[in-house]
Amino acid sequence: MTLTLVIKKGKNGYLIGQLKELPEVFTQGLSVEEVKENIVDSLEMYLEDMREKYQPEGEMIQEKELIFA
Repeated sequence: MTLTLVIKKGKNGYLIGQLKELPEVFTQGLSVEEVKENIVDSLEMYLEDMREKYQPEGEMIQEKELIFA
């Protein structure tokens, strides 16, 4: 899976990073490297929140972890 990080200039020297495919996932930082590091944390928190909210209906047949590199 490929996600696109869009970085724009913010106020007071900060850069704002947002995932194009998941606009709910955003962060800030003082450098491009900091934004890249922070967006990973933001994505992890977003996915964790989504997992907690997910309540499937019906009987579970199988659950398997997939790793996208």
